[in-house]
Amino acid sequence: MNKKSARLMESFRWAVYGLADAWQKERNMKIHSVATFLVLAAGLWLRLERVEWLFILSAVFLVFTMEMLNTSLERVVDLFTREYHPLAGAAKNAAAGAALLASLYALLVAGFILLPRLAERINIF
Repeated sequence: MNKKSARLMESFRWAVYGLADAWQKERNMKIHSVATFLVLAAGLWLRLERVEWLFILSAVFLVFTMEMLNTSLERVVDLFTREYHPLAGAAKNAAAGAALLASLYALLVAGFILLPRLAERINIF
């Protein structure tokens, strides 16, 4: 393996470590993981179409991406100060708000795609 390939593999290892660390230490990552499992299981059971999977998976990855960015920003702010500062608080709140928006989007996507399919499957309407 050449030097560039070795560095690339090392960067992937660090990225996986970052994901694993966030999953171990962040409650919301675990909550999102359970929700993802349930949505994916429901999608398989309801036999979603390709475009529906595209929306579901895009929403899932958006949520995880925003949670990772929120986690990294919180940790960087904590690295620089443990004392309360209004700007630090505002930065953390904004990142948390972004993660919340992504989660709300995922709920909307799941609702628009899964609820009609579920209602059809169990003959509600």
